[in-house]
Amino acid sequence: MEVEGLNGNMSNIKAAGGALVSKPAYNRVVLKLSGEALAGENEFGIDQKVLESIALQLKEVNAYNVEVAVVVGGGNIWRGTRASAEGMDRATADYMGMLATVINALALQDALERHDVVTRVQTAVEMQQVAEPYIRRRALRHLEKGRIVIFAGGTGNPYFSTDTTAALRAAEIEAEVILLAKGKVDAVYDADPLLNPDAHRFAELNYIEVINQHLGVMDSTAASLCMDNKIKLIVFGLNFGNIKKAIMGEKIGTLIRGG
Repeated sequence: MEVEGLNGNMSNIKAAGGALVSKPAYNRVVLKLSGEALAGENEFGIDQKVLESIALQLKEVNAYNVEVAVVVGGGNIWRGTRASAEGMDRATADYMGMLATVINALALQDALERHDVVTRVQTAVEMQQVAEPYIRRRALRHLEKGRIVIFAGGTGNPYFSTDTTAALRAAEIEAEVILLAKGKVDAVYDADPLLNPDAHRFAELNYIEVINQHLGVMDSTAASLCMDNKIKLIVFGLNFGNIKKAIMGEKIGTLIRGG
């Protein structure tokens, strides 16, 4: 294969036979999926159509030899902060949320493996009957072998969100970017676009702006961790094909970087 030239973050590569093939902009990424995104149009549970869409997109990306790790939330099954606000012990509520992320991870693994994508689930809370414990070196080895790794169980500690988990795991595995896929919005806005049609859409931001303007992209702990470790963040809608577009360097959603 011969490199013909550069176009933004993408290279045009000529394969044998003359066809042009796009080269990914990133080699190792973390995809953050919220529980709400997995619920689709439903208020609760897992939408199998959404799982199918994600699995097909990840299969396509996997064929480009991009190393993909996935961090899943659990808000479609259990929201620890809400339960805590209603009087439940916060640590207990958060541990229950961690278990919810494992349910989502196993569902996503099943969807991927039905499409012949080799996948491993690693959990920060040990449960050896259903998943591997999170071990950084083992996760890296899986990625190097072309397997998709799903990180579940949050950080394994209460009081930390799955956004913080995504930032932490991205730093640990030296991912170049976090892809933050949203179920109901397609970028970062200065107000809720579902309630305010005049909300301003940002094409690019830095982490200081995200934190100072309280834009709600992710919690301040996660944003600070990304900023300190120089990890880019792309926020976009979970429409079919968008995961590949983000990885190939197309301008979608909102790009966040720097300080």
